[in-house]
Amino acid sequence: MFNDIGALEIVALVVLAVLIFGPDKLPKVIQDISRTIRKIREFSDSAKADIREELGPEFKDFEFDDLNPKKFIRKQLDNDELGLKEIRNGFDLKKEMNEVADAVHGRDSDSSDGGSAARAASGGGARVDMQKKSVEAEKLDVGDRPPFDADAT
Repeated sequence: MFNDIGALEIVALVVLAVLIFGPDKLPKVIQDISRTIRKIREFSDSAKADIREELGPEFKDFEFDDLNPKKFIRKQLDNDELGLKEIRNGFDLKKEMNEVADAVHGRDSDSSDGGSAARAASGGGARVDMQKKSVEAEKLDVGDRPPFDADAT
């Protein structure tokens, strides 16, 4: 709870408490604070027990820490019932990005002879016309690709 408080800060708090409450009232104030904290903990534990009792035996392994969204998601992702680890390990971002880049530039993603033939037919690295044109206005030959439609992607 107080992991980020250093020794110098604790000393400063003690000195401040002595100055505010005085050495004669300080033990009583510490007792009152510890009693209040103890009552709050007992109240919290009894409320948790009541909730578990009301939920029934189906939720006997229910942990209130699971209500924290970060812990809940971490617990669900560590659970491999869904096969998420296989999906995560089988996904190659570089390969996917190269395939998308090849598709945008009109190249085939595999390096077969058909890929060089397709590149030769498309003009060998010519720029793609990005303007919309009507398919009816421009008749395509048998080997030609349809025009690129920027709104369709």
